[in-house]
Amino acid sequence: MYEYKGLQDIFFVMLYGGATLLAVMACLYLLLTRGNMFSSAINPPKALRRWTAAFMASVAASHVWWVMLGMYWLTDDRLTRNIVAITLDRLTFVPLMMVVLLRMLQDRRRPLWPVFVAMIPFAVTTIVSLVKHNNDFEWFIKIYSILLALSFTVYFVFAVRQYGRWLHENFADLEHKEVWQSLLLLAFILLVFMAYASNGGALGTEYLAQINTLIIITFILWRVETLQQLDAMESSEASEESEESAVASNANNIGALLELHCEATRLYLQHDLTLQQLAIAIGTNRTYLSNYFAQQGITYNAYINRLRIEHFMRLHLTNRNLLQPATAAILAQQSGFHSYTTFSIAFKKHTGTTVTAWMKSESMNEK
Repeated sequence: MYEYKGLQDIFFVMLYGGATLLAVMACLYLLLTRGNMFSSAINPPKALRRWTAAFMASVAASHVWWVMLGMYWLTDDRLTRNIVAITLDRLTFVPLMMVVLLRMLQDRRRPLWPVFVAMIPFAVTTIVSLVKHNNDFEWFIKIYSILLALSFTVYFVFAVRQYGRWLHENFADLEHKEVWQSLLLLAFILLVFMAYASNGGALGTEYLAQINTLIIITFILWRVETLQQLDAMESSEASEESEESAVASNANNIGALLELHCEATRLYLQHDLTLQQLAIAIGTNRTYLSNYFAQQGITYNAYINRLRIEHFMRLHLTNRNLLQPATAAILAQQSGFHSYTTFSIAFKKHTGTTVTAWMKSESMNEK
């Protein structure tokens, strides 16, 4: 709050206080509870929860020090007040938000130190500005902030796409694993950044910033708590080397092994079947199986979805012939899909038509 006009607006004070309280409650919830308010079946990554709690604490602290600096400390030195408050935001809120976003991607452990190293220019210019008691480096900070935001955005978009490919190559069910929604979170963060960067004390931008803060807190809490931990993949990959000699002989016979141990046994109906589990079931390892799917020009996820969709079609035709109609949602669940939404998307991608249209077409053909 550069001019602190909001402190004279009772509705803004309530909004500001509400955002602070929500951040504190979210922080305490993530630190002190083991359960999941959204779903007891989902086990979020513990490290991600801790980083998110730290981020929530930084949001609450930011709200506190802006008020304290504006009303009690440095009240007669607006320049120093703004330099200190803005720098504190940049050294806490910004890097922690980047870390939370990166920790959502579980395909690899991306290094976090570059995020904190990127904050050094903010700290250096702040010290120089405070010593000289001027804001001569403001132009540098603005340009650097824009470049940092753009660089991280590009990197994160690329990382999310990379993570998405990894999911399709290793998991049959993607529910509670995908993070493309995190791009929406990044968009909200950039809105807040732009609101503050262009803020000349206008109360309207202050309202916008607080509303976006509420959205960010709510969205990131939901996103973190509905993200399934996938760290088990690391231990399974590490164990492959010891199995190498035992399964190498099966590497050239994977197609037949899939027909025998996956398709014939209907193993594909198992919920949350992973590439590693399938590899063990057919007597090979994850690397050989992954290479096989790559040679076929498909992903593991596409292979399993094809088998499940074909199973759904057989179930539908069988039930119709026996005059035992069942809803598409029920048949989809019986075919191995967790949710109907995921099934309908996969069905459209595989067949080029919607589930409803296909079922109507089959009914017309019967007549």
